[in-house]
Order: sequence, then C-alpha cells, then structure tokens
Amino acid sequence: MTEQYRSEHPRPQFVRKDWLSLNGQWEFEFDDHGIGEGEGWYKGDRPLGSRIQVPFAYQSRLSGIADPDFHDTVWYRSALEVPASYAGKQILLHFGAVDYEASVWVNGKLVAQHEGGHTPFHADITDALKPTGNTLVVKAVDYSKDVTLPRGKQYWLADSASIFYTRTTGIWQSVWLEAVNRSYVDKVKFTPDIDNNDIEMQLFIRGLPRNGAELSLQIEISFNGDEVSRDVVVVNNPQETRTVRLTDFNDHSKGRWWSPENPNLYDVKLTLLDGIAVIDEVESYFGMRKVSIESGKFCLNNRPYFQKLVLDQGYFPDGNLTPPSDEAIKQDVELTKAMGFNGARKHQKLEDPRYLYWCDKLGLLVWSEAANAYAYSEEYVRRFVNEWQESIDRDYNHPSIVVWVPLNESWGVPNIQIDKRQQQHALTMYHLTKSLDPMRLVISNDGWEMVRTDLFNIHDYESSREVLEERYGSVDNAVSAMPANRKLAVEGFPYAGQPILVTEFGGIAYKKSDWEGWGYSGADNDEDFAERLRAVIQPLLKSGIVQGYCYTQLTDVEQEINGMLTYDRVPKLPVELIRAINEGK
Repeated sequence: MTEQYRSEHPRPQFVRKDWLSLNGQWEFEFDDHGIGEGEGWYKGDRPLGSRIQVPFAYQSRLSGIADPDFHDTVWYRSALEVPASYAGKQILLHFGAVDYEASVWVNGKLVAQHEGGHTPFHADITDALKPTGNTLVVKAVDYSKDVTLPRGKQYWLADSASIFYTRTTGIWQSVWLEAVNRSYVDKVKFTPDIDNNDIEMQLFIRGLPRNGAELSLQIEISFNGDEVSRDVVVVNNPQETRTVRLTDFNDHSKGRWWSPENPNLYDVKLTLLDGIAVIDEVESYFGMRKVSIESGKFCLNNRPYFQKLVLDQGYFPDGNLTPPSDEAIKQDVELTKAMGFNGARKHQKLEDPRYLYWCDKLGLLVWSEAANAYAYSEEYVRRFVNEWQESIDRDYNHPSIVVWVPLNESWGVPNIQIDKRQQQHALTMYHLTKSLDPMRLVISNDGWEMVRTDLFNIHDYESSREVLEERYGSVDNAVSAMPANRKLAVEGFPYAGQPILVTEFGGIAYKKSDWEGWGYSGADNDEDFAERLRAVIQPLLKSGIVQGYCYTQLTDVEQEINGMLTYDRVPKLPVELIRAINEGK
C-alpha cells in the first residue's frame, strides 16, 4: 500500500458522503512519439512502464519522477475498484485539473474529453463499468512551447528563468469518485444581498423523473450550529431559483457578515427527496458580503476598505503548482494573515479549491486571476474565453473572492495599445465577466494599458521612498506616471475616477536560503530588508489617494528570491515585524 497524498475532500463547498479519492500511485508512461492511441493504450490491457504519484505532475519531486524535460503526451493507467455500497447508483468520475487536454477511458470506452489546464470536469461512467476488474486510462496532451496557450508562469523554454517557472503537464489536481442516484443535485449558486438580507440560490438538478413525478428539495441553513432557515422547494425544472430572507439573522450589529476580520459562514444542507425517501444530500456554505465602489471608494460591506494584498504565485518546491498537503495550503493562508495582509492576488493560476476554502474559513480576500497566454491568436481567444467561463462557474460561491482578473500586464494582448482586436478582446473579457457575475469587481488588464476597468491598478517597482511619495501624492501624478515605461490606459479609455491601487510593487530580493536568484532590488541583511520594506510600503499607506496595494511577493519561487518567505515557507523577518510594517510602524 503506497502512501496517499491529498486525501482530503477536494471540493469542500459541495460535499457528499459517498465519495472516494483516487489519488495515489498510478501507472505512467511518456508517449514522445505519439504512438499510444494507435497502439490501443486506451484499452487498458497494456501495463505502462513507470509509476507516478497522482495528483502531482511528472515534473515535480512528489510525483516520484521529477523529470523537467519536454514530454507533451503522457498516459496514466489505474485499477478502478468501485465500492460495493455504490451498487445501483450512478458513478461520477471527477478531475480537478489536467493540463492541458485530457481524454479519459474506462474499460476502453471513451467517457470524457476536456480542454483547459486549470478547470475541472467530470463524467458519468456508470455504463462503462464492469462488476469487477475495471481499468481507468487517461491521456494528457500539453503544448509546452505554444505561447498562445493559457499557461500562466509555465515556461516554454527548457530551464526556468526570469519570471517563468517549471512546467506542469497532466493531472495536477485531485481525482475522485462520487455515487449518486439517478436524480441528484448537480450544483448550487449563492448570490448574497446584504442590503436586503437575502441569499438567492440557483439550484441545478440532474435526472428529473420522466414520468412527471415531483421531487422536493429541502434547504436547511444554520449559523454556528443554530438553524436560521428551513425551506422546501418543489422541483419541476432542471433549474430552480429560491430567494431566502435572512432577516433578524444577518444583522451587521450581530457580526454575521463575512470579512477578513470576521469570516462568518452559513452552513447549508440540501436534501433531495422523492416523496419521503432521501435520494441525495449535499453540504455547502456561503458568506454574506458585498463588494462595491461608492463615491470612488472600494467598499466591503458598504464601508471603505483598504486592501493589503500579497502576490501569491502558488508554487511549492516539492509539488510545483500542486500543494503537497492541505496543511501546507492552510499554512500559506495563516502566514499571509499573520504578516498583516488581508488578501492575496493569486497570480497567473486558478488555485486549488482547498485554498479558497481556507480563505473563506480563516478570512482572506482573494483576487482570482486567470492563467494567461503570452501571445495573441484567434485560437488563443477561443481557448481562453472557454476556460475563463469555467473558472468563474467553479468559484462563483466563494465569499473570499472579491475581484476577477482575466488579464495581467498585457499578457496575451501584447499590442493592445494599437491593435483594435486586442482592445476588443480585453473589453470582451471585462463585459463577459460582468455578465456572469454581477457581485464582483473586474480588472480589464492589471498593471497598465487598461481599457474599461472597475479599479485603476498600477504596477510599480520603484524602490525610492521619495519618488513614491511624490508619485502617489496626487491623483494626477499617479495616473500620468509610466513606472514600467508603459501607458497606464489605452488611448480612448482615460482614467475615470476609479479607485487607485498599486497592485505590484516591492519585489525586494533577500537571500535567506540555499536558493540562488534575483529580485527587483536587493537587501543585505535583516535590518536593510526591514528598512527597504518600510520605504516602499509607508508611502502607499500615507498616500491618501491609494486605496490598496499588493506586495510582490509571498514566497521565493525557484529563481526568484523576492518573497516575504523562503520557498520553504520560512519568514525572512519575524512575522510580527512584517505585520508592524504593514500597519505603518
């Protein structure tokens, strides 16, 4: 019996009792010559030549392979034993993420195909299963050198360099089974309205009876173990919408709104009934919170809120893009908060749902950013738009997410200043996101060359206190600056009074481990590092026009040594000192 990593529930906001983790040791093989499908590897009767620890990509140490070379087609094979208690039920096979294209067979029958390296997919595999002796096969195809692929920080050259890191190919998030009846709850979407003390629930039901029989869905909402609402919905359609009033249970004076300081969550139990028979049960949660701009101020729950974010790449020295454990994910959130940050900008990565769970539970704002391509093409647009929609759908319910960032620093749209197509693409991403999510703010292009945008975000790695004080001493100075020798706004989209934030800055290199690397400026010792931090943070705190910042960055990553923490998550200064600096001390 091999050790199983990542055995916790992979989707903590939508939990059934009948689930089974498939993480662990699988058979594995590179297919550099593309012969696998022609030779019938998908049939599952051919053993593969190596072993891999799922859900870690073969490039990582925890996979057991740790090969950084290019292998763009890989195969997985595993025995699939379905518990006897699942007999008579529909069996759903889930993948958290496979980079980049996935094909899945059960006993030689194709059950799923998916494109997109960061988003989940699932398949009903019931009809492909045998009573015993089942085999699961996965083929993953990556395009490691295609710069129009939505890839984030994965480098298309052989060795990590500059701001780019080790690639990820194949399965890199959890794989699991669920057992459901023919009718079941497929998903739920929560839209809180704190002004009216309402929570709107969109309820999606699969497999409605064809004989016209009615099902009912019981909704139980509780807060700290006390029931605050119970309702029953008669299910006639695959989608039902219910608005539940939380009057007297969501009074702000009672501290029940969600914020980083008070991460209050309501627990939800959904019970699908056929008559009096329970045919499905799902546990979930939501938070009551509001994000808005009032009179030019960023507001959380109708009050101005200064955001102190840290840029978080979400890489780990042993798992690369895949956190090694749930404890490691929780530790990142706890360290972020301990250092005085109230949020994180997840950079160029759709993060593991367990990370968002801990942000919801412990209280940390999240800016959710897409993994961008590097160059523009029509095929890029198709791929990117599809994956971004899946990202929003996956994470819509997390109260911690307050801002969507589809584009960063003109990645994917390098000629946006002069190319009308690329401008329209950025506008499309802004409006598409707003059409899918009315609750949150949207950034068209974080850092510079913005078109329509809710926040006016500037990337500025200036290290001089005096320059920063002058630059952010007035609105005119800030919006006319060109810190990266880039215009902050595309012609025709001038600054329009949005809240101003500095969403990348700092980047101070300080070597405190065996890792060699670079940063945007360098510190020689602890005292020098602390003073350099004060020199870049204090001007923004005292500015009067800046409404938030995002420090680069949480940890060292591979060749970058500009983290507050080493790559192994050791603070470079006492966390109390970093917190004090974040508080202006």
